[in-house]
Amino acid sequence: MARRLFTKTLAAIGRRRLLLALLMLALLLSGIWLRRAAWQQTTHLRFQRDIANAFYWGSQTLAEGARLSPGDKPDSWRAFTRGYIGLYDRVEREAYEKNYYLDYPPLRLLAMSVWAKQVRVKFPGAEDGTPEYVEPLLKVNLLCELATAAAIFLLVRLGVRRASGATDSGLLHRLPPAERGTLCGLAAASVVWLEPSLILDAHAWPQWDCWILPFYLFAALAALTRRWFWCGCLLALGGMLKGQLLFVTPFFVFWPLWQKRWARAGRVLAGFASTFALVVSPWLLRDVRAWLIVGAIGVATALTLRWRGSRHTGAWTAGVVALAAFIVAAMGSGGFAWLKIGFLYGSERYPYLFISSCFNLPSILSNWNLSLKTPFWSSHLGPWHFAFTLQWTLRLVYLAGLILCGLGAARHARNRDPRLLIAIAAPWLIMFALLAQMHERYLLWG
Repeated sequence: MARRLFTKTLAAIGRRRLLLALLMLALLLSGIWLRRAAWQQTTHLRFQRDIANAFYWGSQTLAEGARLSPGDKPDSWRAFTRGYIGLYDRVEREAYEKNYYLDYPPLRLLAMSVWAKQVRVKFPGAEDGTPEYVEPLLKVNLLCELATAAAIFLLVRLGVRRASGATDSGLLHRLPPAERGTLCGLAAASVVWLEPSLILDAHAWPQWDCWILPFYLFAALAALTRRWFWCGCLLALGGMLKGQLLFVTPFFVFWPLWQKRWARAGRVLAGFASTFALVVSPWLLRDVRAWLIVGAIGVATALTLRWRGSRHTGAWTAGVVALAAFIVAAMGSGGFAWLKIGFLYGSERYPYLFISSCFNLPSILSNWNLSLKTPFWSSHLGPWHFAFTLQWTLRLVYLAGLILCGLGAARHARNRDPRLLIAIAAPWLIMFALLAQMHERYLLWG
């Protein structure tokens, strides 16, 4: 009797899992079909300017490589690498009144340059990003959307499991607590995968806003599982694709600080700084001497920490090496054109309270004819001059909101409350609500 009951139970579980797997497969294929249909049926919505701009700057990388390596083949990777490293310096050198026009962070410029290289190999003589050329970027968008759905699944499942399966849903109470997290995670991932705004942004407009979503979500997952160093690494990689991610990065520092876990906050900073320095090392360390100095500092730091028996030696060593790389670059022949063009210029290029049909606090303030850059209070403190503008006031208010988000995350993590997931999404919503120069599509990240 017991054996027969056990067999029936296994069969019921097997059928349920099979149906669930078939449902997930159907949702996956439906999402892919929707994305293809969105691209094919929304030609009238296409924002060709961004596509053409990406293709132009990718092509400029190739042109700079051909100029710097006249003896190499134009499509060689050696010429490509030299062009990629040299483009920021050329743009800075030739800019008129610091108007660079290029505002891509390093990894985004790299992605567009690789795309332009592939297009020119496949379509010789191509001059702009026509629809058939854009398909590789759409595939990248698709991969990022899949990774985003996977990250949402893992985050929600972990949040529900940490709450011991606690839920107010009567339907979910029929399931064992161990399975509730999986079901909630699959439901959340399905909603994200079929989210209309995500599909339209990535496959109809199209834009590249979805590129940073998996980095942020997996960084949150790393923080929840106490992999703080890797959390910082993921945030730096995402920030190198789109600089807007840097606005929410401090959230992951405030979170452990509210818990009085100083070392965890330090590991986030170490991971962020080391990854950031690694990506921009071709510009920071331009000669063998600089590499040797930084390498020697790294070896000495690792040996010292190991001799003292310190925990997380690798993380602290990476942080010290990153700091050393920036100091050596600043005192030597290192270049910072990537910083001016890829990050600072983009935040100053459009000095408007809001852009397009964005409904937030700056859009309300615009009705009072306020200026983003005009100082409304200034003061001198010795040799320093301080001028407070509306832009910096909004940034300080946002920073205060970010600190409160960190407090909420710390409390919910301590209480194993699934509302921690809301705290993780809140920085994006507050950024959109409070900061100036926002596009309406930035709400996608929240």
